[in-house]
Amino acid sequence: MGMNFKEKLPIPMEVKKQYPVSEKVKAIKAERDAEIRKIFTGESDKFVVIVGPCSADNEDAVCDYVSRLAKVNEKVSDKLMIIPRIYTNKPRTTGEGYKGMLHQPDPNKAPDLLEGIIAIRKMHVRAIEETGLTSADEMLYPENHRYLDDILSYEAIGARSVENQQHRLTASGIDIPVGMKNPTSGDLSVMFNSIIAAQKSHNFIYRGWDVTTDGNDLAHVILRGSVNKRGVSMPNYHYEDLMLMLEMYNKLNLKNPAAIIDANHANSGKKYMEQVRIVNEILHSRTYNDELKKVVKGVMIESYIEGGTQKIGPDQVYGKSITDPCLGWEETEKLLYQIAEKC
Repeated sequence: MGMNFKEKLPIPMEVKKQYPVSEKVKAIKAERDAEIRKIFTGESDKFVVIVGPCSADNEDAVCDYVSRLAKVNEKVSDKLMIIPRIYTNKPRTTGEGYKGMLHQPDPNKAPDLLEGIIAIRKMHVRAIEETGLTSADEMLYPENHRYLDDILSYEAIGARSVENQQHRLTASGIDIPVGMKNPTSGDLSVMFNSIIAAQKSHNFIYRGWDVTTDGNDLAHVILRGSVNKRGVSMPNYHYEDLMLMLEMYNKLNLKNPAAIIDANHANSGKKYMEQVRIVNEILHSRTYNDELKKVVKGVMIESYIEGGTQKIGPDQVYGKSITDPCLGWEETEKLLYQIAEKC
């Protein structure tokens, strides 16, 4: 056979029973979720900053990083909603390379999905317990959503997944904001069709169950740039791009129009230091149009303790990305305070 079944993995309910969240964590998530909802419905004008490593590869380093965010959050929480980016699944364009902590709890060892499921849950819970900040993750595998659905406060659907039916339908059954990225082609209509689908109720098969969803009124736009037919990055964070996005929103009957702008990926051409300039341009663009300011709710930034990237190996630098290059902490901290000053 072309598919070898190694072992049956525990269902989400079993994992949650074995690794439950405390009443403290439940209360933190409830409070954060309510505040984040108010931002996306327009009741709060706080600016969202989803910030963290390209991929969460080490529990200690990730929790160290989030603790640094928490210290900044204490000073800027009146202006910003900081959501740590703790991405535990890494999409790979060719299927090769590190696929995230879900697959490899230790990047230097062979894949172990059972240990990965446990590791990502424990890491997310630890980050909340130590910092009081609930986080964001990417929904790379829709069937895995429920392993973390009692922990996360934000989910993103990536450029390669946004056209997938199961991602769209699963997003319609989630009660936190789900950001839909534009596809790598850059076609914004694909992204908006995904949002339309996610905001509606659906009936479908999920994890062997016949399920019906309520629709997610917080499904929204993430602009992350695109790649043309020659493989050249084409940004979509400029003022005219934001206005096009707003124009398309205005033609549709969608609930809670909102956009998060990804400062890295094709918007920066993966030149990670460009994120500082890009974020400042986005903030500047919001000053020209009140309607645009209401819709552009925040930014997404790839950042870690050490700047740049490195290869997986025995001598890895603590807190340095092993996937896409990230801003270092010093630049990140400065940028967070700059954002707070301008919001």
